[in-house]
Amino acid sequence: MPENQNKFGTTPVFFTAISTILGAILFLRFGFSVGTVGLGGTILIVIIGHAVTIPTAMALSEIATNFKVEGGGAYYIISRSFGLVIGATIGIALYLSQAISVAFYIIAFTEAFNPVFDWLFAHYDFVPWADWLLRQSQTIAIPALFLLTSIVLTKGAKLGLQTLYWVVAILTVSLIAFFAGKPIEISPATVIPEVPEVSMFTVFAIIFPAFTGIIAGLGLSGDLKDPGKSIPLGTLTATIFGMVIYILIAIKLYFAAPAGILADTHDLAMAKIAIQGEWLIPLGLAAATISSAIGSILVAPRTLQAMAKDNVFPVGGVNKLLASGRGKSDEPFNAYVITVVIALFFILLGKLDAVAEIISMFFMVTYGSLCLISFMQHFAADPSYRPRFKSKWYISLFGAVSCFGLMFFMNSGYAFVSIFVILGIYFSLNFVNSDKKNIAVIFQGVMYQLSRKIHVFLQKAEKEDNKSWRPSAVFLSSNTFKRLDAFNLNRWIAYKYGFGTYIHHIDGYLSKRTNQDARKIKDRIIKMARATKSEVYIDTLINTNFESSISQVVQLPSISGTENNLLIFDHSRDNPEEIETIVENFKLIQAANFDIGILSTSEMQYGLLRQIHVWLTPKDYENANLMILLAYVISAHPDWKDGVIKVFSVFPNDNLGKEKEKMRNLISAGQLPISMNNVEFINRDESQDSKSIIKKYSAEADLIIAGFLSEALKKFGTDVFAGYEGLCNILFVNTEEGKRIK
Repeated sequence: MPENQNKFGTTPVFFTAISTILGAILFLRFGFSVGTVGLGGTILIVIIGHAVTIPTAMALSEIATNFKVEGGGAYYIISRSFGLVIGATIGIALYLSQAISVAFYIIAFTEAFNPVFDWLFAHYDFVPWADWLLRQSQTIAIPALFLLTSIVLTKGAKLGLQTLYWVVAILTVSLIAFFAGKPIEISPATVIPEVPEVSMFTVFAIIFPAFTGIIAGLGLSGDLKDPGKSIPLGTLTATIFGMVIYILIAIKLYFAAPAGILADTHDLAMAKIAIQGEWLIPLGLAAATISSAIGSILVAPRTLQAMAKDNVFPVGGVNKLLASGRGKSDEPFNAYVITVVIALFFILLGKLDAVAEIISMFFMVTYGSLCLISFMQHFAADPSYRPRFKSKWYISLFGAVSCFGLMFFMNSGYAFVSIFVILGIYFSLNFVNSDKKNIAVIFQGVMYQLSRKIHVFLQKAEKEDNKSWRPSAVFLSSNTFKRLDAFNLNRWIAYKYGFGTYIHHIDGYLSKRTNQDARKIKDRIIKMARATKSEVYIDTLINTNFESSISQVVQLPSISGTENNLLIFDHSRDNPEEIETIVENFKLIQAANFDIGILSTSEMQYGLLRQIHVWLTPKDYENANLMILLAYVISAHPDWKDGVIKVFSVFPNDNLGKEKEKMRNLISAGQLPISMNNVEFINRDESQDSKSIIKKYSAEADLIIAGFLSEALKKFGTDVFAGYEGLCNILFVNTEEGKRIK
């Protein structure tokens, strides 16, 4: 197709990756690794490094083949999998690592000129200022930065990639000359430098940037004909090929030179081993560093441009400025300027090893995130995740753990700083991009799978013992928008110790219109739940009568994974018809073996949320434990943080002593937040009405919990709930079976 005529295949991905992998570290610091930690230590470093890079290469290949990868490379993959906020957070870290890499490779490039300068200083005398100037790496680095940037900027990615072919050719010749070379001949008069004592993980931090080229080719995703094919093939081939080459080079170095010479970072040990090494190895170093620098210059501005196109930065003008490109290929000129400024800053620092450690941290964050994405996708089992290339979940998990763990082994100070910087960037971007997907999207599929597995596990488990009873309450109400009493009680029960489901009954027949109305009502209630930070599950039911909704509700599965065990209704004392409907359907409710609660609401509602009064009587003593447990569960909510539970025990005088002892044992055994000081025993004459006693002692209560018996309901009907005028809300409780308090 015409739009693909100027795009590339797999070869540039491979060459961009391998020329970065076999880059500056290979010539400048790999001998240092063999010299300081030995052959075994160096091979272990290569293996550990590729224990990170191979899972990452597999992860990014997998994710890249699941959807069309556009410009922005790794940033695009992360942002489309994690969401734009966290994608931009990691994208900024990735961009900084790429921009700093430009400086790193150009600083390394200047070391290719060391033999030239050594010859000049040996044969010529320079004036002091010229001598000082020639000894500064910036003398070569700064002009090289502007020259390479201008080449890529004026000619575009195509010329930069064409340059890679020449660079790879020179690199290949240099490596062949090295492997064909003989061991260094050491005369007796030769003074071999001492080997410095350096920990293996310090060496690893310096060496690790050598393995980071795996992601370089991904930055060209917007310039590829078929990214889904080219990225996995080019990246994995380069990764495995690079690992083999590094192991072979380590073996060659170990047997070709003493450790002291290898550990000397001033001289190029490889140049002393290779055939014609005095000029071929510096040339190979120059070629490798130029190619790596070109690769970083190519991808860093494109990453920044891709983020700007997603409008992730807080200032709209900044997004517009950085997103704009020039020419048909949309070259990110403005992003190039920012990249050059960052690179120039680190070039002025001129510390190769320090820059290497910083780069390692940023790449570890990026690689760990890519592996984490892959693992999450495997665990979430999303049907829309169908990559052509498939890794394994345990490989991705191993890669993620390795990345984040190695950060602290390499440099715990840098690791902590990196994490704090990343968190700071995330919260800043999340604040200004609150309308975009954030970190919550990562766990959506994972939580779905966890929820499913937990539900099935709990269902298969044995029925819970009454001594470990916890409420799994279902509220059914048609008065949600008239009064919030039932809704509030539900969220209190579901806050810490229990589970809550709130069902809003809608009168009518199920149709397209009523279904749409039900969804709107559900969304409205969900907003209420969100506003009150409720942990309640919300739903609606459309039925022609309340009885049908009851029949459906008692058969609903629980959101907790265990069976629902508490069914609660509400009615207003000012509307007798509401309680009549509940009483008329009491047999249906009992058929499902639920504990039952009936919330009787009044104008006083829940008062000041200070006192919960629990009333115990001889006739409904089997309800006692359920009432006390519910009082305890409700009081755990912050709304009741200043509240107290008071228990009123009403018994005839001849049983009062025995009941006091029983209550004392109940409280001490139950370890409930009730002291005997908050238990009041009331001597009730048989002629006294219990309702009048409750009205007398609970006039200042904010919630009353009282029991009722099904036999009394059959005999007296709605009168059981009448006669409580002037009191706050009352929760009437009927237990299906007695509860033991552990």
